[in-house]
Amino acid sequence: MKTRVLNYSIVLIIGALLNTTQSLAQYREKNYGETPTEIVPWVNFQEAYKKHFLTPQPFRGVGREKPEPVGLKSVKIGLLAPLENSKDKPKGIQMLQGTQLAFEQANANGGFRGIPFELIKRNDVGLWGAAANEMVYFDDQGVWAVLGSLDDIVSHVAIRVGLKLEIPMVNMADPDPTYTETNIPWVMRVISDDRQSSYALANQIYKIDGHKKVSMIRVNSRYGRVGTGEFKDASTRMGYPVAVEQRYAVGDTDFTEQIKMVKSSNPDALVLWGDGNEMANILNQLRKAGMNQPVYTSDRAVNKEFLQIAGNNANGVISTCQYNPKGDNPIYKKFREDYIKRFNMEPDVFAVHAYDAANITLDAIRQAGLNRVKIRDLLLDLKTYQNYQGASGTIVFDATWTDVGQIYMAEIKNNDFIFSPYKYVGNPLRSSIK
Repeated sequence: MKTRVLNYSIVLIIGALLNTTQSLAQYREKNYGETPTEIVPWVNFQEAYKKHFLTPQPFRGVGREKPEPVGLKSVKIGLLAPLENSKDKPKGIQMLQGTQLAFEQANANGGFRGIPFELIKRNDVGLWGAAANEMVYFDDQGVWAVLGSLDDIVSHVAIRVGLKLEIPMVNMADPDPTYTETNIPWVMRVISDDRQSSYALANQIYKIDGHKKVSMIRVNSRYGRVGTGEFKDASTRMGYPVAVEQRYAVGDTDFTEQIKMVKSSNPDALVLWGDGNEMANILNQLRKAGMNQPVYTSDRAVNKEFLQIAGNNANGVISTCQYNPKGDNPIYKKFREDYIKRFNMEPDVFAVHAYDAANITLDAIRQAGLNRVKIRDLLLDLKTYQNYQGASGTIVFDATWTDVGQIYMAEIKNNDFIFSPYKYVGNPLRSSIK
């Protein structure tokens, strides 16, 4: 009898290992980050000796044996977002409200075994090192997970402290491509990064619209520097390196010098990268300077502020977006209806993804129980929440636990956004080098 049980256990273990191998095989078959073949570094010359970010980093630490606490009055989850004294406060408020809506709905449905979920919110001030103190504060408060944040520097610092404190973190706003390349097995992101947006823009500009000479004006911040990095690399590898790159400081309103420089390059098209209000002002000044070339922008142009400031100049602008607010998604429609009723405003991209991030986190806690390692295990197993159907659409995770789901192109016509799914012109899977 003991031998039979032992043999059965061995079969189960082997089966589990095979299932794990098969489930991870899909990530090894694709280029990292859904990179189109012609954009993969050195693809025309040789295979890389070692391929990075194709196998999830395991967590082999202890902690799963810890018993659940008793007598809790609430189940605390942290939120780190720009809520005060920041130019990004409007984005932070959307993040907060999307999260709050998910919490209120979860508590109306019984919370965690009758115990309410409690949101512990802290301000993302955008200063190097400040996030470390906030993560320690969250740990002192006994949170079971942390949501956020937006600022690249804050997010990078937070996840490193979260690793030390062993706190699961779910990001819904930071588009920095390097965020999950830290390979920290306590972190997941439910919004597509700027790598995905860059590939979509490059595809639109060079493959579909046929431009060959592009110049760029971008914000001189980490968001601008890291965000445009993949676009510039993609442009070069596709045979059309960016002709001129001009930068401006956050808060600038006069872009005369930058426009003078890009105009001298005589480009076929222009790429703008920054916040919506900045890009709208640049667009207006470009048109005033007689530059009528097609304009492409980063996804932060997809908001009402950009349309209001740019006016008729906005027509024809093409951007990207991480979801389709006009699509036939019943989850989004219900979310939008509830959000407007609750907060008396339209949700934006940050609210939508905050709502999804909060719901995934709350669900993981319900399933795993009050044990951080078990919550981490469930969030990052690449099975439980793979192809998650949320308000933002279908969330697809790669081996770094970042969302590589559908990107949408957003073109402005008649002062309104028209959305269409991004589809690469060519084969996105890497073929063997002959």
